[in-house]
Amino acid sequence: MGERGGTETARPHRYDRSGRREAATSSRWDARRLNLPNPLWGSNGISFGPDGRLYAAQFLAGQISAVDTATGEVEVVVPMDGPVQSPDDLAFGADGSMYIADLVPGRVWRRTPEGAYSLVSEEVKVPNGITCVGDRLFVNEMKMNGRLLELFPDGRDPVVLAEGLALGNAMQIGPDGCLYYPHMMTDQVWRVPVDGGAPEVVAENVHEPVAVRFDRGGTLHVLSRGAAGIVTRLDPHGTGARSIVTSGVVGLDNAAFDAENRMFVSSFASGGVTEMHPDGRTREIVRGGLDGPFGVTVDLGGTVYAADHYRLASPETSGDDEPAGGPGDERPGGVTTHGLLLFCHGVTADRGLLHLTSQYGQVQTHDPERGTTRVRATGLDQPLGIAAGADGTLVVAEAGAGRVLAIDGADTVTVLAEGLEHPVDVALDAEGRCYVSDDRLGAVLRIEDGRTVTVADGLGAPQGLAVLGAELFTVETAHRRLRAVSLTTGETRIDATGLAVGPPPGVTRRTEPALHVEGMPGVPRMFAGLAVTPDGALLLSANGEGTVVRLTPRSGGS
Repeated sequence: MGERGGTETARPHRYDRSGRREAATSSRWDARRLNLPNPLWGSNGISFGPDGRLYAAQFLAGQISAVDTATGEVEVVVPMDGPVQSPDDLAFGADGSMYIADLVPGRVWRRTPEGAYSLVSEEVKVPNGITCVGDRLFVNEMKMNGRLLELFPDGRDPVVLAEGLALGNAMQIGPDGCLYYPHMMTDQVWRVPVDGGAPEVVAENVHEPVAVRFDRGGTLHVLSRGAAGIVTRLDPHGTGARSIVTSGVVGLDNAAFDAENRMFVSSFASGGVTEMHPDGRTREIVRGGLDGPFGVTVDLGGTVYAADHYRLASPETSGDDEPAGGPGDERPGGVTTHGLLLFCHGVTADRGLLHLTSQYGQVQTHDPERGTTRVRATGLDQPLGIAAGADGTLVVAEAGAGRVLAIDGADTVTVLAEGLEHPVDVALDAEGRCYVSDDRLGAVLRIEDGRTVTVADGLGAPQGLAVLGAELFTVETAHRRLRAVSLTTGETRIDATGLAVGPPPGVTRRTEPALHVEGMPGVPRMFAGLAVTPDGALLLSANGEGTVVRLTPRSGGS
């Protein structure tokens, strides 16, 4: 049975071009999406192409899509199974070629109008901001002490125009013939003559700058990467006056102006494409949603939380007044951002607090009421799934190190088990026994006195793990199905199929980008989390389509 909500979700999205696929197929569970599927996997650099469409880079997916801003129609142009791993920005040359900043592997690509790829450079570290000036190509580095370079597709050596960038990003040529670019870490905007010369500061104390763009009238717009969606307008050629508008678009990433001087913006936090008016009003062109999600949890009040890489978020439902985690006939809706808690992947709710992991090594505890965050552990090797014991002890799957850890109230870390291949999630039963899923081993294990005992094996890349009563449930991501395991008999069964986890059917990402790049976060590994609600339902991170799916048990289901 699919989700309730009628034709509201019958629109194409990133996992299903028909927009008609059901949330899951099951005779035991009613499956319902809590939010609408996301057409994009986040949205980063955007630029209008020669055909008038707006092209959007999707860093997390390794994909670039073209958007018709009149209809909102989305078409994949650079697929995730192609040579590009992690596109963060793009620009078009005079001949219609697309140039792509492939951030993690440090490559700059050229894609011809006919669709052929060629490598322009492998010498740029963390390439991000990219722009074309006629048939000339410029790119900068998003790293400390980064560079701004001119590249030559014919193979000539790069020319360095500026050095010492404090994390460069989206840049553009100004009316004065200078390239304008942000220093993200110092809240500055700089410029340098396109034909060489001394770089100079244009503006300081600019709110969290991530991109600079000129409109058709020559006004400079500086986008903020913060939660409020701030855009600062500057007059760098006259009085230097500035004004600020707030759009409410969380995590602005980039902007582009069309021939009519309409401004369109992207969001790394939620995806989507939005038209932004001069007074800050917005109009949705492509809806946003969840970039992942990764882990999922629910508190005792019924609020569902999703760890969504760049933020902590909740799915919105509509149709009645019941909470998102409860029963009823709510329609799937949008997504609420609780905060830009960067790089969060595992999450569990416990006694009013949210405990989070980051694949980049951290475990944190967040108090959503006070808005405070406490670091519990650092320097771990790809921690993912997390659970909280009855005494408040945290249990963490440290995937990269093959270990399961415990973190007590004093933040002391101890090893519960080691020597696993790739543990990705953990769950505790009513007696406090710990279970762990290992997606490379293809098994679910129980930890007993530092040893592991096989509970179920022969599984297809099990990830999300949850205990409900006398049964354990896991998401077999390789087969896109939910597996149930009896904790008393060991018998297993398939409870649901057709789960929207992983890349779209028929698509295999050619190369997995690195998790780290130049000491900074790279591309995280996908994680399909699973959680139990207070009323006995399951919550699934349907990371293929960007939704949280609620699975409610049917009475008499078989």
